[in-house]
Amino acid sequence: MAIKQLTPTLSVTAQLTPADIAQAAAMGFRAILCNRPDGEGADQPTAGEMGAAARAAGLDFAYVPAVAGALTDADAIAMRAALDSLPGPVLAYCRSGARAETLAEMAGALVRQDAAHYDVVIVGGGSAGIATAASIVKRRRGIRLAIIEPSEAHYYQPGWTMVGAGVFDSGFTRREEARLIPRGVTWIKASASAFLPDEKQVVLHDDRRVSYGVLIVCPGVKLDWNAIPGLSEALGNDGVTSNYRYDLAPYTNRLVKQFKGGRALFTQPPMPIKCAGAPQKAMYLSCHRWEKAGMLGNCDVQFHTAGAVLFGVPAYVPALMDYVRRYGINLNFGSKLVEIDGPSKTAIFEQADGDSVRRVAERFDMIHVVPPQMAPDFIRHSPLAAASGFVEVDEATLRHPRYPDIYALGDACSASNAKTMAAARKQAPVVAVNALAALDGQPPVAIYDGYGSCPLTVEAGKIVLAEFGYGGKLMPSFPNWLIDGTRPSRLSWLLKDTILPPVYWNGMLKGREWMVKPCLIGAQS
Repeated sequence: MAIKQLTPTLSVTAQLTPADIAQAAAMGFRAILCNRPDGEGADQPTAGEMGAAARAAGLDFAYVPAVAGALTDADAIAMRAALDSLPGPVLAYCRSGARAETLAEMAGALVRQDAAHYDVVIVGGGSAGIATAASIVKRRRGIRLAIIEPSEAHYYQPGWTMVGAGVFDSGFTRREEARLIPRGVTWIKASASAFLPDEKQVVLHDDRRVSYGVLIVCPGVKLDWNAIPGLSEALGNDGVTSNYRYDLAPYTNRLVKQFKGGRALFTQPPMPIKCAGAPQKAMYLSCHRWEKAGMLGNCDVQFHTAGAVLFGVPAYVPALMDYVRRYGINLNFGSKLVEIDGPSKTAIFEQADGDSVRRVAERFDMIHVVPPQMAPDFIRHSPLAAASGFVEVDEATLRHPRYPDIYALGDACSASNAKTMAAARKQAPVVAVNALAALDGQPPVAIYDGYGSCPLTVEAGKIVLAEFGYGGKLMPSFPNWLIDGTRPSRLSWLLKDTILPPVYWNGMLKGREWMVKPCLIGAQS
């Protein structure tokens, strides 16, 4: 199937068959448009057959037949109407593809590629981007909304801790991006490279431009694996692993399962990082497996954190310290991983020693590494960036302080909340209603309270459910008699193991705002 891309949202190709539809869906197309009249060729499938195949694959379908060599203004008007109604990207076809391209040009679809305009543009098709898009389209039908996202795969990243622990299969955390883009939303399968806020445009990696009425920025964080010399080369070999990568979480599981004793190191880089409890989660679940296997006494487990405390919210530290003592974990505060040699199984740390810093070499049999994290380069070097490099926002409204038509959420925004999926879930409806207000020329109408959640998996079957907002204020979702978040709970494990994954796939990404309805300004207690 030879495809010619005309714009970010429209491509053309030669005659398709029903068998081609699944491939088109897998490539990210959201709709099929037929420009070839039925009966033009003896062996061509009918529009009815093609429409049925498209709908079976979850794609929209339109039939705009036009006679080759005799295209009319009426054909162009029908083509324009179809393109306006179909979710993008659209794949149009005829006998050779030429007629579809000509019709697109007649319909005005082939204007300069940098002039594509949408009411709302979302940069980032991860958890935050799709959840926000879903909330917006549920509130306003017919809105022209586009998501800029280059990846074909979408991941439920909170599940990678469970993959590393042998609880989830890695495939359970992965789905096709095309299947998650909300209906009616155009997917621009590209990377953003720059922002021109004064012109209200986003520049794509190939210099195309997309203009907007309101911009929402949520591309996530950059995991800087190369910031630690030797790490990129060592990952996946010689006992070096990380649950922060889809392909490595299964390796964590194998290492822990096969471990027969020795030195196991777990690292945490300087903040901010996404899911600040994840470095510890990997350690506690590993220790619990070794404890059950009767070999914990043969393990020298060390936690090296660049921070000065075990967890940033003091209320949860006593419960965590109980497990540190139970598992015999050696805590090393102010200890930052700066180099690793996989073949020699040696890790180099910089450790604070009074006013000086010393380098310490530690041998290991296995090491779980969390990489340094920062805002993506195109964010850090943009006019949207705060001093931290993340998108500058007002912590309550999540609106940019200098560009009132720009909002940000998720891991890439500068708000001081914990960078967790739970935070993005709470932020998405707030940004959705505020973005619609901005589109209507109104000020923000909802506020975000800094809520984030970190289910700390202290053993298989028990979790310390940390829930807190700005300033470390405890913000439990459940009454204390049901779940005391400061103590390990089996019910909290059930929440993470069984309840949260379907809430993510079937709730958050579908715009269902269970327990996260936006708090309107003036309505907060």
